[in-house]
Amino acid sequence: MRNNFSKAVLFLGIIGFLIIAGIIFLQMSPTESFNAEEMTTKEHPLSAQVKTRLMESEGGELLLQTIEAHGGLDAWHHAETSSYLIGSTGGVQSKMVANNRTRQVYHDIRSMGADAPSSGAQMVWDGTNAWVYPDTLRVNSRFMATTWYYFHSIPFILADPGVRYEILPNEVLEDVEYRLLRATFDDGVGDAPGDHYTLYIHPETHLVDALRYRSTYGSGRPPINDEMTETLLDYMDYVTVDGLTVATKFQGFGFSEGLRGDQYYEVMASEISYRIPFDPSRLTMPSDARIDPGPPE
Repeated sequence: MRNNFSKAVLFLGIIGFLIIAGIIFLQMSPTESFNAEEMTTKEHPLSAQVKTRLMESEGGELLLQTIEAHGGLDAWHHAETSSYLIGSTGGVQSKMVANNRTRQVYHDIRSMGADAPSSGAQMVWDGTNAWVYPDTLRVNSRFMATTWYYFHSIPFILADPGVRYEILPNEVLEDVEYRLLRATFDDGVGDAPGDHYTLYIHPETHLVDALRYRSTYGSGRPPINDEMTETLLDYMDYVTVDGLTVATKFQGFGFSEGLRGDQYYEVMASEISYRIPFDPSRLTMPSDARIDPGPPE
């Protein structure tokens, strides 16, 4: 009789514990979910030092204002990775994951225009070498592995050290008078320190609506003047993902003597995420991959 009574008390105790635990779980779950979402907006340790550096110049202040319009430094610094399907019709299309802190990038190549890629085709920048697998793929991984990661990540990527800012006179493009901010680079920054980017910042939304650039990969540091030929890149069809506002469509045009020329290309970005874990094992190079060297110095 005593054993049966003890078993009953134990059974009721277990039931009571489960009920109380369930109530606590129901009370805690919304809070935990809310806190997870807050990770994109709460202050990140890196944000304060970047903000301080940008506030040292008028151009840096304008870039900071633009970054805030695109989601802010905290959202960017909490985004450990950038991932999307990126590419152009008839060109290279790949699923890319980039480490936003180390800038290492790996791609699973989905298409090579008219040529179907080999099974397991990939392109990688491991922080030291750029390589492509298999070695028969006709693509310069040193140039292409990070190109669209940088274009897609503007203006956040321009907050890096080693970037100089200059506010240019306002310019009208498509009947809108834009604020212009030019970014140039210190010697030794990347493979093309002679590159420059001119941002067209909308006067009301403060978003980057277009970008004017000249690629100097392998060309040193040619002079910047009014006679140079550039590319005008339109940023279109913005979406907000994980707190960051980014374009999903890019159209590149020739640009010279202040005029838009013929369209060169169109690139699309989809499957955008800033939460996919970075897999460091993907940086391991197969023995039969091809390393693409950097430009001659």
